[in-house]
Amino acid sequence: MEQRILRDLLDSASRLVNDAAWQSAFRTLLRAPADEKLAAPALKLLNRLYTLQGKGLISGIHDYLESADEFSNKLKDTSGQYAGLHGYEMGAIGNQTEALIANQRQWVTDSAIRWHKAGGIVTMSYHASLPGTAPAWSNVSMNLSEADFAKYITPGTPQYTALLADLDKTAVYLKKLNDAGVPVLWRPYHEMNGGWFWWGQKARFVELWSLMFERYTVYHGLHNLLWVWSPNAKNQWSEEPAKYYPGAGRVDVLALDIYDGDYKASHHDGLWDLGRGKLIAIGENGKLPSPAELAKSQNKWSYQLTWAKLLYEQNTESVIKSFMNDSFVITRDEYKALAAEGEQTYPPGIRGEYFNNITLSGAPALVRTDSAINFSWRQTSPDPLINADFFAVRWTGKLKPDFSETYNLYTYSDDGIRVWVDGVLVIDSWIKQSGTERTGTVQLIQGKLHELKVEYYENQGDAKAILMWESHSQPRAVIPATAYVLA
Repeated sequence: MEQRILRDLLDSASRLVNDAAWQSAFRTLLRAPADEKLAAPALKLLNRLYTLQGKGLISGIHDYLESADEFSNKLKDTSGQYAGLHGYEMGAIGNQTEALIANQRQWVTDSAIRWHKAGGIVTMSYHASLPGTAPAWSNVSMNLSEADFAKYITPGTPQYTALLADLDKTAVYLKKLNDAGVPVLWRPYHEMNGGWFWWGQKARFVELWSLMFERYTVYHGLHNLLWVWSPNAKNQWSEEPAKYYPGAGRVDVLALDIYDGDYKASHHDGLWDLGRGKLIAIGENGKLPSPAELAKSQNKWSYQLTWAKLLYEQNTESVIKSFMNDSFVITRDEYKALAAEGEQTYPPGIRGEYFNNITLSGAPALVRTDSAINFSWRQTSPDPLINADFFAVRWTGKLKPDFSETYNLYTYSDDGIRVWVDGVLVIDSWIKQSGTERTGTVQLIQGKLHELKVEYYENQGDAKAILMWESHSQPRAVIPATAYVLA
């Protein structure tokens, strides 16, 4: 909870700071999962989406609650490819009986588990009827006054009790997915900046979002959800999305529902600026976008989701085939291959390049894997190939923290040393010095592989280079070999 509040505060602060190093630090913190206890499979998916950002657009297709696989299979028949992302529905809108809704949600759950096992990504939407009313479309797309809306987010009211009851019924199936290890891009209460749903254009919308967030992550312990906030692209029927943004601490993906081929660069750029480096996506579309145009000027979109029957109502079969076989568009098989490539195991440790000069120039005289940066050579040489004086070392690798929080990095060196994390200079002490400690602060994300570079030089006399870390959950210690990844 405290970390989430801090992220919201830093989200606001980052908009007032122009310094590049600070902006990079802000972006790193804001990319931390909304759920501080996010389960490993969901964290892996989140990090993988960040890794793939800018490298392609993951294709997606939505299916209805009543027919969980219909358009996914039809797309495969048309194009020869499954989409990388399968969209499912948890909201009931056909005035079904409770028994039928339960059967349909179970069907969706079973399909999502199969899809995950086949290597695809699962996303779910939730067209929620007004709590306490029949599960009918008219009770989803209805007007509600601000005063009446407030009753549903006010503890102790009958409306609030009805809302929790509906959330709890849906949570049953999300928990089955959680227990099966299936991460879900969870996309509730979408298009809230338009006026066509009961939750739409409400001044207290963020309270509704937060209520569900707390109910699912804390009360139900659902730690498989990546939270997708999905407004409509601003147009004559919908307001500025930022007005309804819950903040960095409760959102993992900012998605935009784009219809009528309205793929303006300003939609992409505005959402990217609002998220401050968080993932962005096309939450819904009818007409398919041009992969060439997106690759050229809108390459931050992580994925797109075509809305079920609109795939065939608004696109010809030739356009569908061309889209799914475009080199910029990622299908399920391609995503599966990219995921496997990204999960290959690397040995622990960090690469050390040793130079017989203090400027790190020319070819290194020695390249080896070091288990940690914890050296006290005193007046001896690191290796017979290296001088005892006037030498330098460059260590490079990846740093894998166990916690998503603020870390203090410490160096103890004799002589110069400097440290970069994700390209940002964190410690800069490139001077002749005797046994000196330096410190810097960096935001690290659990499970994320952060790029690390450390440079050191020895002038004359004693030689020492030590790198340590410390955080709220990590006692101060030399960074161990298990925290390094030799990439």
